[in-house]
Amino acid sequence: MEPSQRNTETPSFQYSTVPVDSSGRATVFRPFSLSSPHSRAFHLAWLSLFSCFFSTFSIPPLIPVISSDLNLSASAVSAAGIASFAGSIFSRLAMGPLCDLIGPRTSSAILSFLTAPAILSTALVSSPTSFILVRFFVGFSLANFVANQYWMSSMFSGNVIGLANGVSAGWANVGAGLSQLLMPILYTTIAEFLPRDVSWRVSFVFPAVFQVITAVLVLLYGQDTPDGNRKASNRNKDRTPLEEEHSGFVRILLDGLGDYRAWILALLYGYSYGVELTTDNMIAGYFYERFGVNLEAAGTIAASFGMSNFASRPAGGMVSDLLGKRFGMRGRLWGLWIVHSVAGLLCLLLGRVNSLWGSIAVMWVFSIFVQAASGLIFGVVPFVSTRSLGVVAGMTGSGGTVGAVVTQLLLFSGNNVRKQRSISLMGLMTFVASLSVTLIYFPRWGGIFCGPSSPSSESDDSSQRLLGDGEEDDDKVVTSGRLRPVC
Repeated sequence: MEPSQRNTETPSFQYSTVPVDSSGRATVFRPFSLSSPHSRAFHLAWLSLFSCFFSTFSIPPLIPVISSDLNLSASAVSAAGIASFAGSIFSRLAMGPLCDLIGPRTSSAILSFLTAPAILSTALVSSPTSFILVRFFVGFSLANFVANQYWMSSMFSGNVIGLANGVSAGWANVGAGLSQLLMPILYTTIAEFLPRDVSWRVSFVFPAVFQVITAVLVLLYGQDTPDGNRKASNRNKDRTPLEEEHSGFVRILLDGLGDYRAWILALLYGYSYGVELTTDNMIAGYFYERFGVNLEAAGTIAASFGMSNFASRPAGGMVSDLLGKRFGMRGRLWGLWIVHSVAGLLCLLLGRVNSLWGSIAVMWVFSIFVQAASGLIFGVVPFVSTRSLGVVAGMTGSGGTVGAVVTQLLLFSGNNVRKQRSISLMGLMTFVASLSVTLIYFPRWGGIFCGPSSPSSESDDSSQRLLGDGEEDDDKVVTSGRLRPVC
């Protein structure tokens, strides 16, 4: 595909401090640097999403205390958990198109500002109904994940996008685990100075303030693309006739919704990240009730599950990139299938182990695989459609919360839930869902069991404008006047 000459002005990314491709996206990933807009966007994206995860999962570790104070039944607690996921379904669906329209930076900040009062209002709940409503609105903040992944896909090239997406989301997901650890400690500390029924309410001031601070930082120091913020970047440049034809919002939306691969990835994410969300929501209570550990110990065990995201999800993205370089798209899909299947089997085993330390050990290994599977999924998402990237990312992200809602409703709702059996059934569902990977096919690159149907650049137009892999030369992605597609 011949690169078009759209603007004679020298773009700002020509002066980038890191190797970039023809679109200004970084072809190397340097997570411990702040010298380029790519690295700053990375740190702002993961920190903003981290604060949203911390807020959303700051409530579960204090549920034993809250339930006692508000006289919440088991069914009310379960309904609140479902509500927190249901809220993020709608917000994630909306976040993808919003990123396409106004950019990930502004979208992320707006969402954080709007949902911070929701987590603060936890201090005011006085009934089961108000508790459920608060969790519903707090769950909206998880849509920041879509902005996070969209932002990384706008800043990093195809050869490192799996790793960039994985590290950004993985580090952010640590917020869910850290909240399980810190909120009981924060509550216990405040309870030394204030009454017990006041202490848990005051505890929620911290996550609300933290979320506002990160939103301010995103607005002050972030930019949407390597060439600047959305209003000053590619949207205002001259468009080719083909881009003009496909630039409408409705067309972008329909292209994303009409791609069956996006629906399969949403299903897979529902039984990787959705399973992770469900586990985050119930694992502290599981160890508290089944093995009789105290509240702090249960929170610490649950925290170890979420905090493994620091390494496991990035590892999934890195594996996806390595397999892509060696075996193409088929390598990415094979890696996803294997890791996703193993995660399902480990979850099944977790519900069958009867000892405390055995359960902890299996939970740790399970956390590595289920979180790595999420990283592998978002190693494929950017290749489905560049034109409808926001829509596809939103659909996939929403699939995660839909999966969590369905799993919670089917397996963890009611007053007489046998959590051991429910955990094993969740693993079986995860394993069965992994089989859908075999249905994903890219005409240009193939699928798990077959190669490409056409090497022509005319096939699979929605995903053909992928970025170079930089495998041979990090800062030279355009060779012989043609962009090199990457798997």
